[in-house]
Amino acid sequence: MADRPATVPCCMPARARVALGRQMRGVLRPRIAGRSWRWSMPAVLAASLALATSAAADDWSSYGRDQQGTRFSPLGQITPNNVSRLRPAWIFHTGDIAKGATNGVRSGFESTPLVINGRLYVTTPFNRIVALDARTGKALWSFDPQIDRSQPYGDGLINRGVAAYFAPRSRSVCSLRLFEATLDARLVAVDGLTGRPCSGFGANGSVDLRSVGNYRVGWYHMTSPPIVMDGVVIVGSAIDDNARADMPAGVVRGYDAITGRLLWKWDPLQVPKGAAAAPWRTGAGNAWSIISGDRARHLIYVPTGSASPDYYGGLRAGDDRWANSVVALRPKTGALVWGFQLVHHDLWDYDTAAPPLITTLTLHGRKVPALLVGNKTGMIYVLDPDTGKPLVPVEERPVPPSTVPGELASPTQPFPVGMPALARQKLRPQDAWGPTPGDRDSCRRIIAEATGTGLFSPPSLKGSLEVPGAFGGINWSGFAWDATHERLIVASSNLPFKVQLIPADKFKAGDRGNFRAAVAAQLGAPYAIARAPLLGPSGLPCSPPPWGELIAFDPASDRIAWRRPLGSMRDVFHNSIQGTEGSVILGGPIVTATGLVFSGGTMDHRIHALSAATGEELWSADLPASAHAQPITYEAGGRQFVVIAAGGSAKVDQETLSDVVVAFALEPHQRSGRRTQR
Repeated sequence: MADRPATVPCCMPARARVALGRQMRGVLRPRIAGRSWRWSMPAVLAASLALATSAAADDWSSYGRDQQGTRFSPLGQITPNNVSRLRPAWIFHTGDIAKGATNGVRSGFESTPLVINGRLYVTTPFNRIVALDARTGKALWSFDPQIDRSQPYGDGLINRGVAAYFAPRSRSVCSLRLFEATLDARLVAVDGLTGRPCSGFGANGSVDLRSVGNYRVGWYHMTSPPIVMDGVVIVGSAIDDNARADMPAGVVRGYDAITGRLLWKWDPLQVPKGAAAAPWRTGAGNAWSIISGDRARHLIYVPTGSASPDYYGGLRAGDDRWANSVVALRPKTGALVWGFQLVHHDLWDYDTAAPPLITTLTLHGRKVPALLVGNKTGMIYVLDPDTGKPLVPVEERPVPPSTVPGELASPTQPFPVGMPALARQKLRPQDAWGPTPGDRDSCRRIIAEATGTGLFSPPSLKGSLEVPGAFGGINWSGFAWDATHERLIVASSNLPFKVQLIPADKFKAGDRGNFRAAVAAQLGAPYAIARAPLLGPSGLPCSPPPWGELIAFDPASDRIAWRRPLGSMRDVFHNSIQGTEGSVILGGPIVTATGLVFSGGTMDHRIHALSAATGEELWSADLPASAHAQPITYEAGGRQFVVIAAGGSAKVDQETLSDVVVAFALEPHQRSGRRTQR
């Protein structure tokens, strides 16, 4: 059992719930101040080494700590025995919140900070980059690209972070470069020491990314960080869902990391043979999530989303390659080395959203390199990183056909053989859940009347169920690699959606479908779409909890080691009852060498720590808002910190919004864990 602080009541074994508001009383809100900094050459060389290798032991230099996306830290100061004694160490307010009161645009704080050589770099929902002292949380500088915050960006005002690059042969200005892709479609480069634009990159530190067909503000924007490899900064795009059939292309582009010169571009959608004789109106297939990198193989692994529009594919016949895929590209040239498609001819918005993860695992008694890929279906694929061929067999299985005129659904979909699904994939009437008998009866009727109630049931004119729903399964929250146990720690959600296609002429006449839902026109297609979470009359889900879990999955044995509901939805469903534990998760886990899993992502304004061995929750702490971001851990001044951005969601109207970055640590006299592993 973990140690408990004296203030924790006896009825809360192995858990310490820290009230952040009380603990942080009297902490001053730092002001951002510009400051000029110089690094000595030893410091520059140290930064170079940190970025040239996976990551320094005490830093967090890429979104997933390393470019392979493992999210595994070797730090050893915080352990299962002392994690319950974590306390707030510092808190920083960015000041950047948009509540949508005047123009409907809300902010969400999804940034994963980087820590390099004692400095923490975090992005705000307004695309500002802020540098903090990683030990104290004191502001060092900020850079503001001055985006237009009133525009209707499809994902709201969000940004997930920056990429860092140490420029070779550079001794002073912009030796450490931070790259950010902005909501208004710019790629900016700033000096990591001062926050000033790198004047030699593009036009005064900025490259215009709007040179794509059908560009329009809000349709085409950027939310996730770029990646830098082999001297090339590579950037994808985020393209709005369901606005129209012929959306901008989801092009991936590579730019010289010093000059900003365009080197290559790659379009994920390959027009099939014979398409000229048939309608071919589509776009997207965009790489909106996090790209992973493999320095040993000189490859980047790009996860791609669905082709447009999401829920009707009659104008994009065929498999729509390479949408809904993971593809391996050469960073210097953009050449396609291989591709693997996880969903053929997507009709469900089943993006490959989770960042691919490169590791080594034991298969059939020997260590092999492996690329782990998952998507919103809740399935995990184990691939050879050199070739993309499955290391665990994948078979094509028949799936239901579409009854919608003009639609030709794929007759099969790829399933990993023997692997358990990590999310609910079917909902039967007898599975219906609700707080009252009347609620359950209503949910049973909704499920029974749907034309399809399982994975890959095509959308219909009457209404079908999408199981998992558009949140996933496995969304951008993704997974972390527990190297100690050779397990994948996966964040998975369980919230089915109901979807209905509406003929375009009826939609224009005001028909918005037969249930309460968000609607989208899918202009240029013969059908609009209505979709929403599957809820009963009480406003609670028709599917039983948990609605979100952390799952420890052993890919070598195809076995789930443990699964635990994470958080709760009580703050969203205000009329909820007891027994509604397990929240939809938007923001993923990390793992430490001492056997701890840290995760936010839940709707309950908390950060959680679990045992990597058993899944037991060992600690959680209050936050001022939900933390829809990935935490990080690093060491500064001899002290290990756990840091997370907590600002709520841009897409959940019930969510409280905030602007804080919170750091937790042990008090100096409490540090009794193992030394840092180097």
